[in-house]
Amino acid sequence: MTKPDSGVEGPTIRRAEQRDAPALARLIDQLGYAATPQEVAGRLAEMEAEGRVVLVAEGQAGVIGCLSTSIMRVLHRPAPVGRISMMVVDEAHRGHGIGARLVRAAERELAAQQCYMVEVTSHLSRTDAHRFYERLGYERSSLRLARMLDPEDRA
Repeated sequence: MTKPDSGVEGPTIRRAEQRDAPALARLIDQLGYAATPQEVAGRLAEMEAEGRVVLVAEGQAGVIGCLSTSIMRVLHRPAPVGRISMMVVDEAHRGHGIGARLVRAAERELAAQQCYMVEVTSHLSRTDAHRFYERLGYERSSLRLARMLDPEDRA
């Protein structure tokens, strides 16, 4: 991946690598989730093996943003549905278009994998994130309900 088409100087958007795990763990912490660099490295390896794309924004300060994707094949849609399941830009670098660059790069990656639409999951409390995605053309289209499974259910 390279810089976006806009001609605006900014970070390089590229696929995440194992060496990015400490920076990714730091960014994930800014979302309020705990993950060690070792856990992130393991998850990143699993995601890569599954064909998922994890992107990072890398600037002069190092990795300053990340975004993860997945693809769902479902019976009721004509083609795969791409999903942005997590995105975070470092608190010190927000408001400079980095998130939008990550989203557009993810859309290109998902389109290349034959997805016909992209959906985003975002916690109800993240109202700023909802407005961000709406500014990028995303619409509220469904309600997602979730339930944690008991450990014995996963056995």
